[in-house]
Amino acid sequence: MKFLFACVLVMALGFPAIAQNICPIIPMPAHAEKANGAFMLTRNTPIVADDILQPVVYYLQKELLRLKGLSLSRQGKTTMPAIKLSLATKPVVSAESYSLVMNADGITITAPSATGVFYGVISLIQLAQQATVHGDNLSIANWKIEDAPHYGWRGFMLDESRYFFGKEKVKSLLDWMAFYKLNRFHWHLTDEPGWRLEIKQYPLLAFIGGIGNVENPDRPAEFYTQEDIKEIVAYASERHIMVIPEIDMPGHATAANRAYPQFSGGGSAAHPEFTFNPGKTGTYTYITNILREVNVLFPAQMIHVGGDEVSYGNEKWKTDSSVNRLLKENKLADMKAAELYFMKRMADSIYRLNAKLLVWDEMAEADLPPANTVVFWWRQDKPETLKMALTKGYATVLCPRLPFYFDFVQDSTHKYGRRWNKNLYASLESVYNFSPAAVNVPADKSDLILGVQANLWTETVASNDRLDYLLFPRISALAENAWSAPAQRNYPTYLKRLQLQLPLYKKAKVYYYNPFEPGQHPEPLGTKE
Repeated sequence: MKFLFACVLVMALGFPAIAQNICPIIPMPAHAEKANGAFMLTRNTPIVADDILQPVVYYLQKELLRLKGLSLSRQGKTTMPAIKLSLATKPVVSAESYSLVMNADGITITAPSATGVFYGVISLIQLAQQATVHGDNLSIANWKIEDAPHYGWRGFMLDESRYFFGKEKVKSLLDWMAFYKLNRFHWHLTDEPGWRLEIKQYPLLAFIGGIGNVENPDRPAEFYTQEDIKEIVAYASERHIMVIPEIDMPGHATAANRAYPQFSGGGSAAHPEFTFNPGKTGTYTYITNILREVNVLFPAQMIHVGGDEVSYGNEKWKTDSSVNRLLKENKLADMKAAELYFMKRMADSIYRLNAKLLVWDEMAEADLPPANTVVFWWRQDKPETLKMALTKGYATVLCPRLPFYFDFVQDSTHKYGRRWNKNLYASLESVYNFSPAAVNVPADKSDLILGVQANLWTETVASNDRLDYLLFPRISALAENAWSAPAQRNYPTYLKRLQLQLPLYKKAKVYYYNPFEPGQHPEPLGTKE
């Protein structure tokens, strides 16, 4: 009923009123004040910036040419109305903060870092998207904006083990992440159906492990070469997005075990060859060598190693001689203890690479060093695990299934995708309104919350259209939840600004879910829950 009321309110106020009276930027800036008049952006408008900001200038030039057909040049000095980008000299609270001031004489974006300037440029690009066209020129309504993010971690995870989408689709997603000021791309590259990353030392991981997907186990191998990875990492870096790889272990290792079965710890009837073998010394050497290459390919100095759902497929550990020897020699009580032992050894390998270890919340039990470990809390039905992680001092990213698993359906009428307890789903409103207070994060532990992240698992995502349908417009709600302070967020106002985004999706040929007209785009096919 709240959503219906909000939609009626939006339609009653009307589209022109939205454009005139509300800052159209998503995520909503911390402070946005409408100024008098408009700035006329023409192909003769110069961009003035220091050399250190040249990558940001180049990005702005490319986006204005791509989106609006305007080719602007960079100049050292000018007396003409210009776009001026500069680094601030005064102290600021956040390196990602920025100031954007517009008037008839020019546009000035100031920030303490190139990242802050980039976010100011993103806000300008969003304003340009809503500009009035006058021939070849754009009349952009003037705004005065002071802005900074609420969270430093504003993440999105894509699972490409179950379905492989490819380089161009990933780049498109990175474009939209940048458009909404999201800054962490968590890339789930290995799991049961497929291994999607070339490792030079172990080529069969890609050539054999890359065969198949969740729907077709015989599909020819699909994976990213190391050159592909370098290209995508550079593309993300230009958009101030950090790419964080996930190499899942000790469970979810089926694809790897197809390639190198000598390191398999077996599985179960439902999940065959599911685990790496924690009892073999060679397993640790093998995985450490993989992680060394991964660490070079991804300069984030963070590697996510999963650590979840191991009990789904470690049945054969009980009868494996090497695992039983491990238990005896190290005085380990049970299979859970063997799992935690494995993770501690792999954690040491990652720490020696001067990288941080990222894990799902099951590993909050492992007593890993808090200074070098980040926990991702995903099991919203286990608040005690979140409490444990925070009590132990782990930096934590909040990504609970509800509302941040985007493979969950977003509308009560949808037939495909997941639901929780066959009933609950991840609506646009629930994504927007999520608050750490709702999951009882203690006030004195709030500084351990790095931010929020949405995860898109792809068991039911067999096409680009379905990927888009699950992501848009929820990605915009995620962005505002991550960027804008809770006291500032307002769902009805967000819906008004969201209306202005839908034509951008249509122009970009994004197959999106329209919350205002749910029947506009039929739900793409997927596997039923």
